[in-house]
Amino acid sequence: MRSMVALAASLTLAATSCSLVGGDDDSDDDAKGSVVLVTHDSFSLPDDLVTAFEKESGYQLEIRKAGDGGTLTNELVLTKDSPLGDVAFGVDNTFASRALEEGVFAPYEFEAPAGVEDYALPGDDEHALTPVDNANVCVNIDDTWFAKEGIAPPEDLDDLTDPTYRDLFVTPGAATSTPGLAFLLTTIAEYGDGWADYWEDLVANGAKITKGWEDAYNVDFTQGKGDRPIVLSYDSSPAFTVADGKSTTSALLDTCFEQVEYAGLVDGADNPDGGKELIEFLVSPEVQAALPESMYVFPVADGVELPAEWARFAEQPSDPHELDPAEVTANRETWLREWSDVTSR
Repeated sequence: MRSMVALAASLTLAATSCSLVGGDDDSDDDAKGSVVLVTHDSFSLPDDLVTAFEKESGYQLEIRKAGDGGTLTNELVLTKDSPLGDVAFGVDNTFASRALEEGVFAPYEFEAPAGVEDYALPGDDEHALTPVDNANVCVNIDDTWFAKEGIAPPEDLDDLTDPTYRDLFVTPGAATSTPGLAFLLTTIAEYGDGWADYWEDLVANGAKITKGWEDAYNVDFTQGKGDRPIVLSYDSSPAFTVADGKSTTSALLDTCFEQVEYAGLVDGADNPDGGKELIEFLVSPEVQAALPESMYVFPVADGVELPAEWARFAEQPSDPHELDPAEVTANRETWLREWSDVTSR
């Protein structure tokens, strides 16, 4: 399994890539033109899958990246009258209701593989969004750091405000990052009306807030380049920190919030036919099987075999935190304003 250095390198490559081109020069591709996918910075698929899509569909796949998932959603809303592409992928369940309210996506329903609809967004009655992947946002710890320092690691959300862990935690921000928003929702689900008090304690205990996940994990986390051994990441992350048959990190499964990412046909797309083919491609068996090692997330289709080290080390929580999407829709902007006020003091 690739080390964290390789993981960081692959994510950096994904973030700087402007497009994925299969390299097939067949004239049919040119005749049908391009289909444009707007997505987040961490989108990545193996070149051979992209080539296969382009050859089979006759479309050239053009990828436009728009930052983190939260930034992606904001861009889609701001440009809804002049769409950035044909399909958007990477809007998740913490932001999806806003995109639906703003009319970003056009309804599109097809016979998806078994299991996909189990992750459908509650309230998406017109089927404007197709689930593509899932993972749980969880606090992760660097087990090697805590063992070396002789400090007992934290176990739950309460521990993160304990002075023992002062200046040790880094998290992406809720206003600029989908995992960051998921963590805010975790604290709201856990503490109810007292969530702002929890965040005051968290900030007072030296928690660092970054713009996005990649900065938190690859720059500030001790298994990246930093000096903070507690980071907000995913339940899948320990599968990528394996050395000598053992993971060097752990996900705290009592701190998790499920995140589902969706693909949708952009309303007003220049190429809706190509967009529909692209959505079906994203839930195909080949792409679903590639998701764990290309984008570090779990597939949503049934019957997809996970890599061996995922089966051993990517443990998922049995009872993640959750909130009713309707409650998130009604309160998201207020919560984000309050969160910004608390964290900027």
